[in-house]
Amino acid sequence: MCRQVFGFRLAMIALAAPAALLNASPGLGVRLVGAAVVVTFMASYVLFRDWERFGPLLLRHPTLLALDTLVGSLPLISAGPDSTLAYVSVCTPLLAGVVYSWRGAAVFASLQSLILLLVHATLTTTPDATPAETLLLPGLCVITGALGSTLRNLMLRFGEATHALTAVQARLAVTEAVAAERARLARELHDSVAKTLHGVALAADGLANSADKLNPPLLRHRAELVARSARRAAAESRELLTDLRRESDPAHGTDLLAELAARTTDFTTRTGVPTTCRPTGDTAVPRIPPAVARQFLTIAAEAMENAHRHAGPTRIDVTAGIHGDLLVLSVHDDGRGLPPGTTLEQLRRTGHFGLVGMVERAASVGARIRIGRGNHPKGTEVRLELPLAALHTRPS
Repeated sequence: MCRQVFGFRLAMIALAAPAALLNASPGLGVRLVGAAVVVTFMASYVLFRDWERFGPLLLRHPTLLALDTLVGSLPLISAGPDSTLAYVSVCTPLLAGVVYSWRGAAVFASLQSLILLLVHATLTTTPDATPAETLLLPGLCVITGALGSTLRNLMLRFGEATHALTAVQARLAVTEAVAAERARLARELHDSVAKTLHGVALAADGLANSADKLNPPLLRHRAELVARSARRAAAESRELLTDLRRESDPAHGTDLLAELAARTTDFTTRTGVPTTCRPTGDTAVPRIPPAVARQFLTIAAEAMENAHRHAGPTRIDVTAGIHGDLLVLSVHDDGRGLPPGTTLEQLRRTGHFGLVGMVERAASVGARIRIGRGNHPKGTEVRLELPLAALHTRPS
């Protein structure tokens, strides 16, 4: 809305500039009015084009808008209240209401009304102007100031409603993720542990069939196979059952930073790629639901593995912390980076499901994921952002 106001100001200043310059006194008057036109036009253009960059400056320093109002009064005095510059003066209280609330609207409506009354008082071309004509524009300033303040309140309420809706959606996403994760654990219990135990049974059958054959190397080999399979099945069962037990305890949470540190240490030991893990942000990361932590840890592990297999990095940096109302996890490597033009659909068609799986895992807990160079000069960053509101939901 503020950008639209400045766009309107631009058009009105451009239309009224010739009249302001023609009516100005020769010499110093023309130079002052010309300078005022240029300053107000350029200020409006800059704020219209780069409001996101310069708008916060205007928000922190109301004196800048007051200075713009005073500078803009010079072309208004020269062109007269019947020119399009009158609409520019009406826009000032509207903008103040939107940016500074009702107090700012009252101050700038009063200031602009005073300027307009002084302009009418100094004009000699319309000495017979009625009081209604004189008070019309000041009255419009008051009305637009009130309108700007009302619009600000409506937009703030809309923003609060949008934020609340986002938080609710995040909580619902976490709840759905818990149910989906339980189903996944059941599938993994069937597909991993059950198959491993079946392999143990087959190995044990082979061992039993060879028991009557005096072949020590074969017996040793099959016995070692049974032992390895049994240990693998026990480890898989212990990990899955531990996860299920944690999810059934609503008071239990996962220390994300500790788990990340353990996984990065293991990754460095196993691959030889120097990997660091450090916290970021201004506040400590709270313990988070195990279902959410597992997705974050799996994505981080997959990102490190992808970098090791495909990017040839010399180091990997893993960070996690609270930034505003977001839990942010970042995995950055200094390797070759993604090929230009890489898309998820292309990866899915060619059978590369690593990045696709990370995106799906992030969506399952209501997190936003970005995969690319980010703010780094080279390499690839996998960045996860999860609203803190999503962490308040616990599995039931």
